[in-house]
Amino acid sequence: MTAIYFLLLAVLTAAAFFTGKSRAAGVGGQSQLHSLPAYHGLFAASLVLFPMLAVVAVGSPLAARYVETAGLSGFNAAAIADPLQRAAALRDVQNLMAGQYSGTPAPELAASAQAMSSARSVSSWGLLLLGVAAGLGGLSLALRRISRDFRARNSFERITAIVLLACSGVAVLTTIGIVFSVLFETLRFFSKVPVTDFLFGLQWSPQTAIRADQVGSSGAFGIVPLLAGTFLITVIAMLVAGPIGLLAAIYMAEYASERVRAWAKPVLEILAGIPTVVLGFFAALTMAPLIRGWGEALGLSVASESALAAGLVMGMMIIPFVSSLSDDVINAVPQSLRDGSYALGATKSETIKRVVLPAALPGIVSAFMLAVSRAVGETMIVVMAAGLAANLTFNPLEAVTTITVQIKTILVGDQEFDSAKTLSAFALGFVLFFFTLILNFIALRIVQRYREQYD
Repeated sequence: MTAIYFLLLAVLTAAAFFTGKSRAAGVGGQSQLHSLPAYHGLFAASLVLFPMLAVVAVGSPLAARYVETAGLSGFNAAAIADPLQRAAALRDVQNLMAGQYSGTPAPELAASAQAMSSARSVSSWGLLLLGVAAGLGGLSLALRRISRDFRARNSFERITAIVLLACSGVAVLTTIGIVFSVLFETLRFFSKVPVTDFLFGLQWSPQTAIRADQVGSSGAFGIVPLLAGTFLITVIAMLVAGPIGLLAAIYMAEYASERVRAWAKPVLEILAGIPTVVLGFFAALTMAPLIRGWGEALGLSVASESALAAGLVMGMMIIPFVSSLSDDVINAVPQSLRDGSYALGATKSETIKRVVLPAALPGIVSAFMLAVSRAVGETMIVVMAAGLAANLTFNPLEAVTTITVQIKTILVGDQEFDSAKTLSAFALGFVLFFFTLILNFIALRIVQRYREQYD
């Protein structure tokens, strides 16, 4: 029924456009109309499209709720009071409706399946008829408005502005919802674990131990080792990606010929398209043994999984983020600045150092901040190359872990969302969000301080 609904939506929208356009053209010539006939068609199409979309957007969740309630109508309230029992009952009803239920269904199960089937049919036809009625109503309204003096272009632009505002509002509300959902679970975690222990604790062991004398017997939730590991790997990655990416951007923007740039830039950006799990395999199977071999040759003790291996490969991964964005920013610097520098006798390298890079500094800083955020949020490379050990160390040759890796580790498998272990993942996510917010604030301040406006 959903496919039929959207097919009717497309047909009615197209019909409204051509009907409105032809009706406006029949009212008078283009010189006698305030707006072109095409705008009358667009206005009519919008009055069909958006009401029908609104019906399906609002009605679908309500219909799903109605169908679910009907599917549980055959059971008594006590039998489905528990969420797990409720989900199991719904699954049995759906399996019975699909013919995949094994055995003889109980009378209440058969009654629920019959009720759900009827409710699904009623809701589907109801949405279809309501949507078509809304579309035809919008078309009728649009056709009545068509006249020589009707400002169809202005009306269509107002509708477009409202739709764009609604889309922006959805994005903002989604962000707010994410923040508050994480915040509420974080507050639940802090009701079980003190904030000071979380922020300043030096041990991270959320698992419950077998013996009472172990560190993790009651859980140790100190985030400092995770922050240290995240900071260490990010610094190593940026020491690789920052200079290489920026120098590559300068070369491609200022020195490379069009022929070289045509193949060098796509080849460099291929790194951004390599799956992180592939890079993790490369780090674990190639880079880590290579670093361990070099360390043993120099008499150093290198762990089989080290922050250095993860940081180097992660730096390779984020080189395109720095180089591509910096290249675009450098190319956006007005050519008149370069010409003025050359006219004063500056060389090409002096022009780049003293004119181009200062002018492009805000964009370059933004590129670096994006690369840092990408490095902080990476998981697979760290899991496969740096390990899961929450060691409080700044030695790049030892195994460490990061915030994102621990979030992934904690939330793998069946979880009990009332335990401090599971809730700690939300606290880690909130800290990660706050850290990213600080990075964005720093980047914004730098951009505001060094931004220059050019004519």
